[in-house]
Amino acid sequence: MPSILLTYFLVQVLIHLVNAFGAAAINNLLWNLYNILPTPTSQSAGEQKKLKREFMKVRHEMNATSSQDEFAKWAKLRRQHDKLYDQLEKLKSSLDSTKSTFDSSVSTLRWLATNGLRMFLQFWFSKKAMFWLPKGWFPYYAEWLLSFPVAPMGSISIQAWSLACQAVILLVSDALIAVIALVLGAGTSVQGQKGKKMEEPVQANDKARKRLGRKSLEVHDSSLGEYIMEIYECNVMQTFLLNYKRDDVI
Repeated sequence: MPSILLTYFLVQVLIHLVNAFGAAAINNLLWNLYNILPTPTSQSAGEQKKLKREFMKVRHEMNATSSQDEFAKWAKLRRQHDKLYDQLEKLKSSLDSTKSTFDSSVSTLRWLATNGLRMFLQFWFSKKAMFWLPKGWFPYYAEWLLSFPVAPMGSISIQAWSLACQAVILLVSDALIAVIALVLGAGTSVQGQKGKKMEEPVQANDKARKRLGRKSLEVHDSSLGEYIMEIYECNVMQTFLLNYKRDDVI
């Protein structure tokens, strides 16, 4: 059988987990698990999921159908839509009443298993020493505080042990959250750096292509200018020769 120290510590851990995740989230999780099992509401829950799928399918088809061009088809889908909607509302109301009863029962059991058990342990073991302090190591007022309210002097009471458990659990929880946040942040930064490194070569290639395009245009322009100059010089030479021949003939 586990000692009272370990039992009370586990109770404190359970209370911290319930407070961290939230009562509503735990109730929803237990409700889904309850419907998966062969329970009286499992059939109704399965039927509700089936009706939801049919309802969304009919609704999608109705929205995709024109009420003016295909009125007959649209009216048929509208009747199916309204019928499925009424069935879903009736089934939802019955399941909601069952779920409210389930939530109240689960909340009661959860309180009894956490805070109720903690209060019972604090009352039942209030006069019992959790463990003893070394004699003469602590002053009288420190021993009195650690044994408060009715534990034997020189011992650790269950109330003092409760405060110690809460402090340790809170510190460990904060440390774990900080480590997880640090790891996730580091992973996100590494992915961002990889994305930047992949973008830099692409940008460099784009810049290089633009530069090559500009150079090719410049080369093309210069070659075109040279070609025009050659044609112009040829025309000038032909004109000069023609004039020269005419002078000889005259």
